[in-house]
Amino acid sequence: MKHSRIPLPGVSFLLADRGGLVLLGVLAASAVLVPLLNLAVSPDSPLHVPNYMVSLLGKYLTFALLALSVDLIWGYCGILSLGHGAFFTLGGYAMGMHLMRQIGDRGVYGNPLLPDFMVFLNWKELPWYWYGFDSFAFAAAMVVLVPGALAFVFGWFAFRSRVTGVYLSIITQAMTFALMLAFFRNDMGFGGNNGLTDFKDVLGFNLQSNGVRAGLFVASALALAASYAVCRFIVSSRLGQVLIGVRDAESRTRFLGYRVQYYKLFVFVVSAMLAGLAGALYVPQVGIINPSEFTPANSIEIVIWVAVGGRGHLYGAVLGAVLINYAKSYFTGAFPDFWLFFLGGLFIATTLFLPRGIVGSLPSFSWANWKPRTPGAAE
Repeated sequence: MKHSRIPLPGVSFLLADRGGLVLLGVLAASAVLVPLLNLAVSPDSPLHVPNYMVSLLGKYLTFALLALSVDLIWGYCGILSLGHGAFFTLGGYAMGMHLMRQIGDRGVYGNPLLPDFMVFLNWKELPWYWYGFDSFAFAAAMVVLVPGALAFVFGWFAFRSRVTGVYLSIITQAMTFALMLAFFRNDMGFGGNNGLTDFKDVLGFNLQSNGVRAGLFVASALALAASYAVCRFIVSSRLGQVLIGVRDAESRTRFLGYRVQYYKLFVFVVSAMLAGLAGALYVPQVGIINPSEFTPANSIEIVIWVAVGGRGHLYGAVLGAVLINYAKSYFTGAFPDFWLFFLGGLFIATTLFLPRGIVGSLPSFSWANWKPRTPGAAE
């Protein structure tokens, strides 16, 4: 008697996702090999991964997580957000505020309570919204709660008013532009145009040490893997089927009795929280967070990552983010005067020859479409 193999309910949504399994495998291997080749291999060895490369790869992973959050709402719900950089930056500021509180009296002015920029601007006391950020647990909660709260308020009014399409995209871009102007003000208490920087340590460990750099890379890889699993679970569930229905025919889905605005609000808030997590992991690896991260052009670039990798596949967004940011790093070093032309050419070529992105266009390049026909075969 034959027994069929029934996948576990908790992982069946991943077992059917070959591309996702490959991504998770690559992330698991990277989380082991990159720190090992950095810490255990001699710098003279060709297999050694330099310290700067560990931080650079970690930054790529945070961008991949950010692209994943955009693909969740755009690829599966049809919400084109041109302001998702706002949620990323707010998460980064929440982590930056914690790292600033950890400096204590080791700052330039030696004030145990006020950050250096507040002493320079003659602030007399710590603003109320900075309280609690001396605790890592509180800061970690704010990393996801602040972007989530903003997304909830924004989405509540936008989706209940049935704002869609290009109008919604413009409003999201206006939101991030307004936040950029606000955070550039010195009286906001976030460092003005200089932002937050000069971080010393995290959880008591020196941020400049090789071990901490490797640990942040591993944390970024694990966060990306866990976030991918969450997104795949959402889009593979009945909720995900409703989201796809909203994307393809919102009016018809609403006619069937679904409260479309609640589905859109839920996935928008989840996406914002993932973007905030990406920003929190980005800041300690880069060492600075300032209002320029709110720039609307940054949010547009995130959409380009998703479009190049392949919208509506999740792992395509990850591929696009890593590929384009690696190309940017390479071209800025090899061709500093022409790198914008190279990137522009890459985007144009993708639009012309891979309109569904890299991942979405792969099925059309199968061997069955290219092998020659047998003479005399029926049409």
